[in-house]
Amino acid sequence: MIIRIGPRDLSAVEPLAEALGRPVSDQEGLTDHTVVAHWQNLDLYTPLDEAQTWTTAEFAEHLDAPNWRYPVPVSPRGDRRAIWHADVRLHPDDRELTGPEWTEIAHRIARTAGIQRPGDDHGCRWIAVQAQPGRLDLLANLIRADGIWTAQPHRLPALLAAESRRIEAELDLISPRTGPDPQQAVQRARFAERSRQAGSAETASQLAGLLRQLADKRTGPLATVRGLIEHAAHRLEGLPDAYGPDSAHQLEMVARRLYGIQQSLESMAATLPAPSPPSPGWPTRPPAPAISTGPTATQLAR
Repeated sequence: MIIRIGPRDLSAVEPLAEALGRPVSDQEGLTDHTVVAHWQNLDLYTPLDEAQTWTTAEFAEHLDAPNWRYPVPVSPRGDRRAIWHADVRLHPDDRELTGPEWTEIAHRIARTAGIQRPGDDHGCRWIAVQAQPGRLDLLANLIRADGIWTAQPHRLPALLAAESRRIEAELDLISPRTGPDPQQAVQRARFAERSRQAGSAETASQLAGLLRQLADKRTGPLATVRGLIEHAAHRLEGLPDAYGPDSAHQLEMVARRLYGIQQSLESMAATLPAPSPPSPGWPTRPPAPAISTGPTATQLAR
């Protein structure tokens, strides 16, 4: 595992694009499968409706917001480059990590880098993005929620390197100093099998949740379509023309078939593992007061 600290930036747009491996967009949303960790107060910017996730551009705006709110704080060097970016890269022969493992790595690096302190309610905004194979990116705004510039530890590269060695030992990852250890081949294979099984169960639970959403008889998309068809059949049935009742009957048959599809989807979902409890809600479009001093999410993203 190698941790590289990039140059600080004025905006989170370019660092986030580097983390994603593609440009920041106002069309692409990020879920908890990509944003694997974040600062503790991010949930305060989450409205009750969690149906729509933030776009990548809105995440960049969220990270940039302290720059607009607090125009006075400067770094010890006297500049305003508040966006801190570090990327973590695994050895090419390392096993594939699970989501919880990426989350643990992100929090440990954030604590080591001084951008997350337990019990600090005024810490800086940060997110961890796992969008590319074998890579994790941490992005933070070093201007804290109380308007103070975050003081990071001295000898930070050495501290991050030491933490990397501890993470490698605990998660059975390959150190760049030693390379692959043939004696650990069996252990790595066991971890890979566990990861594969965990990934299969997670995929099955996600599909079960999707099928349940499709089959929902009140709010599902099939229920909406079936309701529109039944409404159209009702209106056709009342027409005086000869084709009205016949067309209405055909639409009623279509609605019945959709109902049968809903029941089939429910049965299929019941055979799959139940979805795991959801993680803390990921932000949807933030309330207007939350980022009131800079461009709105609509101006930047949508």
